[in-house]
Amino acid sequence: MYGSPVHVACIMDGNGRWAKQRGLPRTAGHTAGEENLAAVVRSAVRLGIDHLTVFGFSTENWVRPRQEVRHILGLHKKLFGRVAELNELNVRVRWIGRPFDDPAARTPRYVQRAIAKAIRDTEANTGMTLTVAFDYGSRTEIAHAAETLRRAGRDITVEAIDSALYEPDLPSVDVLVRTSGETRVSNFLLWQAHGAAISFASAAWPDYSADDLRAAVDLALTSRDQHR
Repeated sequence: MYGSPVHVACIMDGNGRWAKQRGLPRTAGHTAGEENLAAVVRSAVRLGIDHLTVFGFSTENWVRPRQEVRHILGLHKKLFGRVAELNELNVRVRWIGRPFDDPAARTPRYVQRAIAKAIRDTEANTGMTLTVAFDYGSRTEIAHAAETLRRAGRDITVEAIDSALYEPDLPSVDVLVRTSGETRVSNFLLWQAHGAAISFASAAWPDYSADDLRAAVDLALTSRDQHR
């Protein structure tokens, strides 16, 4: 649909509040959010979006109640297990987060295996790239890049940091989406989102729709045209 590459990054906020408003446990909100992510991926493919990056689980989220964390981990295993549907959509999966061999990394091995399998089983796809940020924090990523360069004896420049990020091929973000009426960006893709348009959506993530996504992309393209 769109004639130029577009990278949409989503902070999928509001699952817990969505559940609370309906008298449901927070876990039900996370389940609804995971199901809606699958719908948003389908909408993004139909719209011709090139890159969709989503904030699945942050480095700060581990302090949440243990039962809630376990539920979210199970949902991410399910997400990375949707290989047949992703292949049907010609979607390639990528992941960014603390490297599994990092002493501070906390991603369980069963989630690591699901991530590795999804990446491997979708690597031949040529359509949209879906990047999931899991055990991810932008400041941690930038610090990791700087430390990698320091250990290699390289000068710490903008270009060098670009090359040392978790996924150096991830393009700059065109529009950063924050759902649930929150008007802050959180610790997500701070480096990659420089200059991005920001779309603050009132809908909680489980209710974020194809029309919301289209409006976010239109905002990005309008902003891009104005700054040419």
